[in-house]
Amino acid sequence: MRADRLVATLLLMQGRGQITAAELAEELEVSPATARRDLEALSAAGVPVYPRPGRGGGWSLIGGARTDLSGLTSAEAQALFLVAGPTAAVAPEIKSALRKLVRALPRTFRADAQAAAEATIVDTAGWGEDVEDRPELVTVLQAAVVKQTRVRLTYRKRGEAPSARVVDPWGLVDKDGTWYLVAGTARGRRTYRLDRVLDATPTGEPAARPPDFDLAGAWEEVVNTVEERRSRTTASILVPTRFLDVFRRQHGRHCTVVEDLGERTRVELTAPRPLDIARNVAGWGGLVTVESATVESAEVGDHLARIGAELVSRYRPAPPAGPAEP
Repeated sequence: MRADRLVATLLLMQGRGQITAAELAEELEVSPATARRDLEALSAAGVPVYPRPGRGGGWSLIGGARTDLSGLTSAEAQALFLVAGPTAAVAPEIKSALRKLVRALPRTFRADAQAAAEATIVDTAGWGEDVEDRPELVTVLQAAVVKQTRVRLTYRKRGEAPSARVVDPWGLVDKDGTWYLVAGTARGRRTYRLDRVLDATPTGEPAARPPDFDLAGAWEEVVNTVEERRSRTTASILVPTRFLDVFRRQHGRHCTVVEDLGERTRVELTAPRPLDIARNVAGWGGLVTVESATVESAEVGDHLARIGAELVSRYRPAPPAGPAEP
């Protein structure tokens, strides 16, 4: 996991003052090239790390060896915690390390560093959609979360015209490449997909954030609500075991393995409607079998039959022309 290596790298440099990429690679059990990339990543993130070329050289922290992090500026501390913070939600050892690092910072930097560590979480389970590139707005909104500054969003809901609203940014979530902003509004907590945000401008006004707000807990509530809506229909499907990993990656948490039958595996697939399940598996053709043990599964089979008939009707080759009459 890259974030824990970055933290470990910084602590090693704090203790030794100078380290080579080869030494770091041996300590962390990675390749020298990986160790060099990690050092360069720390430098690019704003941490005062720089190389000393030549014999006897290596990588050092500006100001020499330190046993704490007092050599970091406020901006540098925020950069480090933005790098490592998202992983803390899924790695308890990172969370523990970040707490220790916060205590090592000068008191005036601690609040911003803690806010940076909690500004973003990563949810690796996808909705079953294509992964998107990181939006440019992430950096702007991360800064607003850390500084607790209100933001004016221009947001476009699906099927509606764009509209402006002022929100209190509470945190960002990277869900398998799709980014979301969790924010406070006059109507309570709301969640915004960043690919629907056309513009985000900090207003300079202080944002209100509940003192007991927990981003991971709030996001879990969002996911549970969405998954409940998306899981109203369940179908039992037989999938070739050799393709099970591909099938599960395609459908994410909506696919649950029920029974290993050897060459085939029985899974349960969920979606809002039987038609949605049919559309999701139609591309697998005859490789998968929808069992008709339940009414919902039978409806999925009916939809697949209709989809198949429509495709045959549209794409069946025209019969060859007969011989011309004399």
